[in-house]
Amino acid sequence: MRVVKLTPENLGQIVEEAAGVLRSEGVILYPTDTLYGLGADAFSDDAIAKIHSIKGRDESKPIHCVVTDLSMAGKYGEFNETARRLAKEFFPGALTLVVEKKEGIKSGIARDIETIGFRIPRNDFCIALAHTFEKPYTTTSANVSGEVSERSIKEVLAQLGTSAEEIGLIIDAGTLPPSAPSTVVGVSGEDAVILREGAIPTTEIFESLGQLLPERENL
Repeated sequence: MRVVKLTPENLGQIVEEAAGVLRSEGVILYPTDTLYGLGADAFSDDAIAKIHSIKGRDESKPIHCVVTDLSMAGKYGEFNETARRLAKEFFPGALTLVVEKKEGIKSGIARDIETIGFRIPRNDFCIALAHTFEKPYTTTSANVSGEVSERSIKEVLAQLGTSAEEIGLIIDAGTLPPSAPSTVVGVSGEDAVILREGAIPTTEIFESLGQLLPERENL
């Protein structure tokens, strides 16, 4: 377990090191535009097993991934017109789009599930890593499943306890400012469905589509 301080000057060096960890099916702890996350090769069964172990997470719960752009995401998921409109409006940013997976995508986060969630954080490190790794990597909050997401590396590691020993590289960007997690929107059908309300208000999602906000009970 190696801890490194992220600065504008060493960003490129840290990105290369982080990509190396991902290629070896290891796990990184890294900053996003919302929370600290756990990153691993999104379509490696072994890497995803490590994420579940670290978080103590139910394997039936979905994990989403970071991509460079819609071109990369389109290799793994089906983007309809609604999904593309939301991506154009809110990528990069605190939005996760959950779409139907492409046929034949069955490993890692796509194992035993019909959809995949994609995100492009508004964060230089995250975007640079996606370009360098050249494949999607996971974005899931760095916390014990069901517990609060802490905003400093010290607090994150204290919460994870001995499970943190499974993390290959820890990237410390200081204490992150308060933020809700990303807003998660399901667009496997033509209509957008709010799966988790987060940093982007629900009203903004539907206004961008020119739609009325559904009744609260339908969210």
